[in-house]
Amino acid sequence: MFDLLVMMLERLGIIVMIAFLLTRLQFFRNMISQHTLSQSQQYKAMLFFGLFGIIGTYTGLIFNTGTSEIERWRIGIEPDEAIANFRVIGVVVAGLLGGYRIGIGAGIIAGVHRFLLGGYTALSCGIATIIAGFFAGYFHKNQSHHSLPKVFVITATAEIIQMLLIILLAGSFEQNIPLVQVIGLPMVIANGLGGALFMLIIQMVIQEEDKVGAVQAQLTLRIADKTLAYLRKGLNEQTAQAACNILYQEMNAIAVSITNDKEILAHVGLADDHHKQRNPIQTQITRDTIQSGELIVASGQQIHCSHDNCPLKAVVIAPLKQRGETIGTLKFYYHSKEDINRLVREMVSGLAKLLSNQLEIAHAEEALQLAKASEINALQAQIRPHFLFNTLNTITSLTRIDPMKARKLLVSLSHFLRQNLTVTTDQEVTIDQELKHVQAYLDIEQTRFHDRLHVDYYIDDDCLQQTVPPLILQPIVENAMKHGLKDKKENANIVIQIYNKNDHTHISVSDNGKGIPNKKMNCIGKKMVSSKSGTGMALYNINRRLTMKFGPSAKLLITSKIHEGTCVQFSITRTKA
Repeated sequence: MFDLLVMMLERLGIIVMIAFLLTRLQFFRNMISQHTLSQSQQYKAMLFFGLFGIIGTYTGLIFNTGTSEIERWRIGIEPDEAIANFRVIGVVVAGLLGGYRIGIGAGIIAGVHRFLLGGYTALSCGIATIIAGFFAGYFHKNQSHHSLPKVFVITATAEIIQMLLIILLAGSFEQNIPLVQVIGLPMVIANGLGGALFMLIIQMVIQEEDKVGAVQAQLTLRIADKTLAYLRKGLNEQTAQAACNILYQEMNAIAVSITNDKEILAHVGLADDHHKQRNPIQTQITRDTIQSGELIVASGQQIHCSHDNCPLKAVVIAPLKQRGETIGTLKFYYHSKEDINRLVREMVSGLAKLLSNQLEIAHAEEALQLAKASEINALQAQIRPHFLFNTLNTITSLTRIDPMKARKLLVSLSHFLRQNLTVTTDQEVTIDQELKHVQAYLDIEQTRFHDRLHVDYYIDDDCLQQTVPPLILQPIVENAMKHGLKDKKENANIVIQIYNKNDHTHISVSDNGKGIPNKKMNCIGKKMVSSKSGTGMALYNINRRLTMKFGPSAKLLITSKIHEGTCVQFSITRTKA
């Protein structure tokens, strides 16, 4: 028994080496980095771990029950022989990472293969392998939280189940007991260690991916911080040149270029002697990116530079978009296509989206300047830059500790900014659109307030298609946050109620903040009020637009008590969307 244990531990080194090499495959890295797998990915995972189970069978040791001899390598199995193997490692890990479905699928592949190999333990080992996948699936949860001792115990238990099935199902009882006595303990220990080591390797891969993601996030946010001051002025030769200088310093590329849809706006690095500002776009691949709106990687003759002996041999080109339309490109050049790996492509794609978002913000600010005399754009001007910077800082801190929350916050910020851009051309929006805008804003504020802010919605679904002027609800909610709840250390509450009664739709926003002093109550919403905390423009403009559209009965009704809170409400005549 001891000799067999030593040989299995030696053979385990081969299994661990194979596991390590398999984790280098991009397919495997993509698979374990996703929280949910598509149906095709699940089938691939079953096949992957099933094949690993088959490798575990072939790397086992042949044990002859008659002569008690052990052979190291052989493909075929005689009727009186059994295999001391590592088959359950792949199957158990499949169940732990993928759940019942992937565990059982991998178990069927490896178990059927074992059954077809033959030997008097073929049936019991084949069934035990499938059971191992089911058993491990019971313990499935987020892959990063499986402790190594737990994996050892689960894998070892799966091997004990196999030993029990051999005793019950394989051959005669007198033949099975000596076999299990010899191979049982070595297989339990070796497979338990193998399962724990395989999981350790997987956890190391996950940590490596997380570190790369954190570095990318840090780099992206640093670039965002440096380029925002320039690109918020829009896309032109000066801002593109400044952005290219920053990107060239931060990224390991031989050249960086930004174009609009017709000409080069800036080029920094190699080939700047003929890739110059104001020159027409030099390469066909850039025109293809503008036309398709998709990221393209090209090398050699695919670049089609019009200049002979151009040193730029490989490029990744990402579209810059504004309101869904491609307005230019961001290009990173490298020495060869081999330098453009998956991480580089993802980084360039992310930077292009970041710059596109900054250009969207620039477009919004330009729209505000052009229409600042109108009341709707006066409301948009309430969205101050420090709100954006505070949100970006929150996202920066969450990127490391809670990436999923950071992603959710980015989605909310994107929706919030996009809504502020689109309302410049809208005369009316639905209450449903207004609510989504408010929810995006409050999602951001709730993340920043941590557990201090609670929001309750009481919404009649029949009201959602009622039309109102844009930016009616969000500024009221923002006022409650800015003035009512700003200094509240805990239990900050906002209640939003929208319901139909008779022929009117009633809308109210309540908070439990510090309230409004009596001397201001008679002025708020009726005229501009200058103070240290604001001008009262938001409520004043909302009140005017409501009364102009729906009549005097739609004016704002504001009630407030010091240290108890404020309620802003209004009623509008119901109309069809």
